[in-house]
Amino acid sequence: MKMRKVVSVIGAGNVGEHTASLLALRGLVDVRMFDLPRRDGEKLIEPVKGKALDIQQMLSALNIDGKVEGFSVSPEGEGYEALEGSDIVVITAGFPRKPGMSREDLLDKNISILSVIAQKIKEYAPEAIVIVVTNPVDLMTYAVYKILGFEKSRVMGMAGVLDSARFKTFISKEIKISPMDVHAYVIGGHGDEMVPLISISNVGGIPLKDMLPREKIQELIKRTQFGGGEIVDLMGTSAYHAPAASIVEMVEAIVTDNKRILPCSVYLEGDVGKYYEAEGLCVGVPVKLGNCGVEEIIKIPMIEEERQMWKRSVESVRKNIAIVEELLNARNTL
Repeated sequence: MKMRKVVSVIGAGNVGEHTASLLALRGLVDVRMFDLPRRDGEKLIEPVKGKALDIQQMLSALNIDGKVEGFSVSPEGEGYEALEGSDIVVITAGFPRKPGMSREDLLDKNISILSVIAQKIKEYAPEAIVIVVTNPVDLMTYAVYKILGFEKSRVMGMAGVLDSARFKTFISKEIKISPMDVHAYVIGGHGDEMVPLISISNVGGIPLKDMLPREKIQELIKRTQFGGGEIVDLMGTSAYHAPAASIVEMVEAIVTDNKRILPCSVYLEGDVGKYYEAEGLCVGVPVKLGNCGVEEIIKIPMIEEERQMWKRSVESVRKNIAIVEELLNARNTL
């Protein structure tokens, strides 16, 4: 009988590798990693197998139980049989946006990649919960949800946990207090129009607006909204430590069934879709996570200023969802 949960991480670049490493260090789950090999002349290089072996040896050095395996796959979808038995699948695979590449080009390339992956998840892990990390995450979550055809409770995108962590970091540094006592929430699309909820953010129960002047709060909001870009400017590549930790937060909430309230990108419809004025979209809202995935979508109160920011964020996602629909329809007619 299988006792430990299995988490499969598809894509073993910086984010995927660090996610696998952190999950293994937690000792809660067994980890399977999937990525493409590459050729160096006649030699086949399989980094994913090397990374898995390295992490496994790290666990031995730290006397931590756990199993980490790496599997090479092809762009056409060969090699995914080891997805079988996965309880959670995390998708980090995809192209980063390159200079001169339009949003449509990026969407097209990543939908192409995630279409193959989603088909393999359907084939080998039809009962899994799926966490999408590939950017642009709200749009990729929507695409994966549509391709998979799973219940909406089992498909979600990682964004708000990371954005909220960034907001907490900046507040903590400004006030010089532990981030453990900072409760800050960011919802909306994972982009420049994300919505930090000042009205309910607090430090040790004291409203944030009572601890910092409005101008300083606005500075922190701007820094949060462009937090990913700041790291790219400094490192020359996108962040991976904080995104990986954010994924692990979500995975742990599901595996331990501890009913955490975390902001995730999920498909909105019905009553909650009307409340958020975002029916038929995937966008970041607070949800209760447990071992069934998204167990409840929370209707969070917003003051008028936040509601207006929210509407702009939703509209930005809605415009791009139309492009995703066109690309999905085009693929279906091929």
